Amino acid sequence: MESSFLGIDEVAGVPAVAVVVDVMRAFTVAAWAFERGAERIVLAGSLDEALALKARQSGWVALKDGAAAPGFDAVNSPGLLRDVDLGGRTVVQKTTAGTVGALAVKDSPLVLCAAFVVAGATARLLRDRGCGSVTYVVTGEDGRAEEDRACAEYIAARAAGDGTGAAAGAGAYLRRAAGSRAAAELAQGVREGAHPDDVALCLELDRFSFAMVASQEDSLTVLRPVAVPAVPAGL
Repeated sequence: MESSFLGIDEVAGVPAVAVVVDVMRAFTVAAWAFERGAERIVLAGSLDEALALKARQSGWVALKDGAAAPGFDAVNSPGLLRDVDLGGRTVVQKTTAGTVGALAVKDSPLVLCAAFVVAGATARLLRDRGCGSVTYVVTGEDGRAEEDRACAEYIAARAAGDGTGAAAGAGAYLRRAAGSRAAAELAQGVREGAHPDDVALCLELDRFSFAMVASQEDSLTVLRPVAVPAVPAGL
């Protein structure tokens, strides 16, 4: 399996398969939203678009980066979202990096959004679908975010079947993410709209057994969970 690792602005054309990685915190939050019962997540291109989408649909929930703001129901924090009941709801998500990266490759035939919490399921889906070439979009810090790059490389290694399993080989990747600038800023309270448990929650490996697939639905970019059960050995 051929893998390339690019920042958002480095993506040229339409990749055959794109895995968009945002560990801290967009796609960790998205995974938790599905765990809390969300039916789907609509990825918005701007804060105004997010609020407009919510206003047109009764019962939709809007979520953003940073501090709480009028019209938004939640912030981009897994620690703050994990106790919220989202049963059957549609969540509209707008973040600084993750949603931007996903929208940049929305026309790709297969778009996956990923973080460590769904790393194994994402790798299994790539293998199950026989993907020969995968573009990993490293969304944070113009493609230089260590936590996103580490997660992307980890998924790529597992998808390629190099023996990097859930229990073996993950430690080095997780340590890189734990030592990232994003982790430090969250731990130090630099970023608004955060919970003390956010870093730990973002570093939970394979917490969920689903991958997250983004596709076009009625002109919207919609993220949905796809169950990818774990296998006894390897992936």
